[in-house]
Amino acid sequence: MLTVIAAADATSSGLVEVFGLNIGHIIMQVISFSILAFVLYRYAFKPVFATIDERQSKIEDGLRYTEEMKSKLAEAEKETAEVMKKASLEAQQIITEARDSGKALLEKQTQEATSKAQDILTKAEHAIELERKKMLADVRDEISRLVVLTTSRVLSKELPEDEKQKYAESAAKELSNV
Repeated sequence: MLTVIAAADATSSGLVEVFGLNIGHIIMQVISFSILAFVLYRYAFKPVFATIDERQSKIEDGLRYTEEMKSKLAEAEKETAEVMKKASLEAQQIITEARDSGKALLEKQTQEATSKAQDILTKAEHAIELERKKMLADVRDEISRLVVLTTSRVLSKELPEDEKQKYAESAAKELSNV
């Protein structure tokens, strides 16, 4: 076994000589690299990582805020839809009430117009009846006068006024019975 270790040692020392490796330089470079890595980690990477973590935190907060705003927006849209639906129902109710009120007003005015027309018609009929009675009375008087005149001519004599009056009344009664 010793021969294997001695051969390995000879091979390692051969490698060092073949490649020109100096163990002291390698150790110095490892120490320099370690110091450089520590300084870079402490003053460069650590603030960069802190900034990255801070930005990541802000991004997460922004995403959470966005999600909250989305949910609030959805709630607001839902409330808006409910308010619009309620307003639409109220508008329909107002329109229905206005239509009903309009119909009632139209019906009332129609009844009033019908009543006024009926009153006018009744007054006109009454006026016509009065006019007819007046005409009939005038016609009776005229007929009575003509009957008296005709009678006096037929009888060829002049009748006194009281006789004329009797004949006129008698003719008026006869005409009234007809």
